[in-house]
Amino acid sequence: MRRYLDGDVAAFETLMNRYGTKITRYVARNSSDPHAVDDLVQDIFMRVVHRAPSYRGQSSFKTWLYTIARNLCIDTSRKRVHRRAVTLDEPLRRSDAGGASILDQTPDVGPGPDRQTTDKRFRDSLEQALDELPEDQREAFVMRQFQGLKFREISLVLGIPENTVKSRVRYALQSLRVSLSRFKGPDP
Repeated sequence: MRRYLDGDVAAFETLMNRYGTKITRYVARNSSDPHAVDDLVQDIFMRVVHRAPSYRGQSSFKTWLYTIARNLCIDTSRKRVHRRAVTLDEPLRRSDAGGASILDQTPDVGPGPDRQTTDKRFRDSLEQALDELPEDQREAFVMRQFQGLKFREISLVLGIPENTVKSRVRYALQSLRVSLSRFKGPDP
């Protein structure tokens, strides 16, 4: 970031290469609109460009970036509350109640059935267990486990003491253990 602030434009590309995938995963997990992830990531890096002069280096660039990402996800989520969402199985024409939907017109580009079945039940169980966690625990857990942030970095992003972050992650792990203990492996 310091190189970018000194006028090295290529340094910004280095930052995007280093953090782009991680921020995309973070936004995908924390966004209320899975279809807007790419736009949100682009907005995050645009904010980095616009706010670069305000970067002081008091915290790591990673912490500063995740703070921007978190705030944008929260802002976007608040705005979406007042917008009507279009579902994929909604008819293409309003007058065509039982007709073709957007989903019917979208090609399937996902992995084949052999790859889908192996751990789908576990992923579903994990997602459900994560959704059942209190928001503060889920947020700290996701930053730690899926984004690889250190406790200190999470503390700075969330604006809470590091010990509080550790407690939230510990409680999340305890809850997930209980929830996932009911999971049965794949059927024989």
